[in-house]
Amino acid sequence: MKLLQKAILPIGFKAYGVSAGIKKSGKPDLALFFSDVPCKAACLFTSNKIQAAPLQLCKEHLKKSKTFQAIIANSGNANCFTGRQGLLDAEKTAILAAKALGIKKESILIASTGIIGRRLPFEKIKAALPKLVSGLSSQGIEQAKLAIMTTDTFAKTAMIKCQIGAKVITISAVAKGVGMIAPNLATMLCFIFTDANISQKALKSSLKDAVDNSFNCISVDGCMSTNDTVAILANGQAENALIEKEKNLFTFKNALNLVCLELAKLLIKDAEGASKFIRIKVWGAKNFPQAKSAALSVANSNLFKTACYGENPNFGRIIVALGASGVDLKEKDLKIKVSSLKKKDILVDVWLNQGNSSAVVYTCDLTPEYIRINAEYN
Repeated sequence: MKLLQKAILPIGFKAYGVSAGIKKSGKPDLALFFSDVPCKAACLFTSNKIQAAPLQLCKEHLKKSKTFQAIIANSGNANCFTGRQGLLDAEKTAILAAKALGIKKESILIASTGIIGRRLPFEKIKAALPKLVSGLSSQGIEQAKLAIMTTDTFAKTAMIKCQIGAKVITISAVAKGVGMIAPNLATMLCFIFTDANISQKALKSSLKDAVDNSFNCISVDGCMSTNDTVAILANGQAENALIEKEKNLFTFKNALNLVCLELAKLLIKDAEGASKFIRIKVWGAKNFPQAKSAALSVANSNLFKTACYGENPNFGRIIVALGASGVDLKEKDLKIKVSSLKKKDILVDVWLNQGNSSAVVYTCDLTPEYIRINAEYN
């Protein structure tokens, strides 16, 4: 399997993106992804108790429909904290898109990202839909990946091909998100497409495992969003033997894990204002949750992150963060190793000497540019 930082849609998928006028800048802000045939779908959403209208609608559709064919996503407006009207706007978007595509509204997933608390400019979306639908093509992901970006400086894509029996399947994905990133799910939208023939149960478990080891292991600023969505559509057009257990499932999960981890790393590398990419690995924990808690405590420490930016080797900040993690630590067992802070990539290794489990978390430094971007974001 070879992972590529590009996006070529799997068999049977199309996409496109346009400028609908949601963003004042006039940049692309409305994307559509479509499968020629019905797909199995699995989704994961933010654990924030305030959830945006599109997430609420997606959950309704996931209860009502067993198959899905499209994802429509906008940037520049989160359609969150907009009450009943926000839900109606999301629903009307699904209805119009469904009519234009000739499918059921329940077979559409909706996603939004951007400013919270402002009503979605539905009339602009309505006016842009004909052009969006007519532009659908197998190469249209080049436009679609730009239309989901907010403060991202580059589009994030990844693709992999792998052998399942006698057939080759493709997994291709796009993601956005560079700020307000913290588990669970970071602050992000991620759409994954595969032509694999896979059971619903296997698809759902594969996505959960992949997200747990990627998007739930990154943090930029410790802030959790209201719109986080990871969705995967599988249309079976590769015509491989059904993936449901054993070797084929292992191969698929491994491929999906690689795609999601690549995207997660790209989110950190493009984090708002970041100048350093930081990998934190905790070794010798009693179990994975303990290792992850310790690593995330360091990753979310503003003192540690500013020290990395200033290239100040004050490693007491790591010790303080570990001690505040809630993990039962013993000073005599604790060992810490940190690579040079002067390099762009920083490696932090922590040994707890309490067991055989480990976890890796990715983060970035905290810079004046991060403050500037978020002070001006409105």
